[in-house]
Amino acid sequence: MHQLLLASRNTHKTREFAEILGGGFEVRDLANAAELPVVEETGLTFEANAILKAVEASKHFQRLVVADDSGLEVDALGRAPGIYSARYAGEHPTDAAKVAKLLGELVECDPGRRSARFRCSLALAQAGKVLETFDGVIEGTIVDAPRGRGGFGYDPVFQPRGFDQTFGELSPAEKNQISHRAQAIRALRSALLAKF
Repeated sequence: MHQLLLASRNTHKTREFAEILGGGFEVRDLANAAELPVVEETGLTFEANAILKAVEASKHFQRLVVADDSGLEVDALGRAPGIYSARYAGEHPTDAAKVAKLLGELVECDPGRRSARFRCSLALAQAGKVLETFDGVIEGTIVDAPRGRGGFGYDPVFQPRGFDQTFGELSPAEKNQISHRAQAIRALRSALLAKF
């Protein structure tokens, strides 16, 4: 059994990691590590922020640590919210507040200019050193109004290319086949099985 610590307190991400990694992996997160400070995301890229979080958490635990940084890039907004996706609507916003701010920014935008993508970078670390990084990206568009109750964050307004449904309308199994995070996690899984 591969033991992996996810440097996150986001239970949605922990569930996705466990589902995508599948059998043979035990995934824990920082939910019970309240004493650890939240790492400030000062990097200028998703990868840099993932590395910051993974390296810092790996200084406090013996096992392999993985951290994720991911977000939404909307072309009409100059690729915003980008690395600020989680804080786009202020500190600790609800998912509904993030979606409302995004749609408000796009209210005057021509529907043909709503191209967007989700990006995910993962960093694997141990004992304060980064071991490897993994990336995933999925292209799509931003729809006019939220659709679906699944997923989290911007999922209800992101329609992946080639689909008629948003991430919020897809089942978890369908989303986990194609998402940016799923791509990066599958690459992580292959590396863990081959090298660790």
